[in-house]
Amino acid sequence: PVRMLRAARFAVRLGFTLHPSCAEPIARMASLLQQIPAPRLYDEVLKLFFGGYAVQTFEALRHHHLFGALFPETERCLAQEHDGFPLTFLAHALDRTDRRIQEGKAVTPYFLFAALLWEPVRTRSEAKLHNGINDLVAYQEASAEVIERQVHQTAFPRSVGQPMREIWGLQPRFSRLTGSRPYRLLTHPRFRAAYDFLLLRSESGEADPALADWWTRFQSADEVERKAMVRDAERGDNSTKRRRRRSRHRKLASS
Repeated sequence: PVRMLRAARFAVRLGFTLHPSCAEPIARMASLLQQIPAPRLYDEVLKLFFGGYAVQTFEALRHHHLFGALFPETERCLAQEHDGFPLTFLAHALDRTDRRIQEGKAVTPYFLFAALLWEPVRTRSEAKLHNGINDLVAYQEASAEVIERQVHQTAFPRSVGQPMREIWGLQPRFSRLTGSRPYRLLTHPRFRAAYDFLLLRSESGEADPALADWWTRFQSADEVERKAMVRDAERGDNSTKRRRRRSRHRKLASS
């Protein structure tokens, strides 16, 4: 069954079209990949997306119904996309991977898998937030659930799973711009990868571009400017809280 993946990979890389007699059965037989050991499929995924043609490979896998056999939860989320997202996010992430490879820069499996599995994590997190769970706890629980399911398809080592969790878990912390929290986040060992992830979210329209710009400026600012940025964020936060209190008071008065 792994030859179905290789057929798609080589067709993209070498620029040929699969003969209909070869291509037609693939969608019907994609489920046979479940017979392949999950660690082996992890290796195949790296070959698929680290060959410099990640975007085209992703499209070919979806065309032949192979992507869903590798990432079933992500495929279900893609089927429910709104305004191009999450497809836009994945396209940005995979294009970034291709560009880094073409430029001779390093690419990491954990960042790739973090992007491929982000939409299931985000969807589960939002459901938990809706139920009143703290945002940090919501992301932790959602990450654990998604990883637990995914390892049955593509079993990745702890050196991939743990950084993925950290990248996802840091996303809600980017919205906390007051007090000492921005300084603590800046010193986190996984800050840079999580920041790059935030930029991808911003480029795809999921995260606020103003937030991504704030963190871009905060990194390069000197200490005086950083303190001023935090003070401005605190004033804005206090102003928002006052508006919310006035709104609640008006609602109580009208009732």
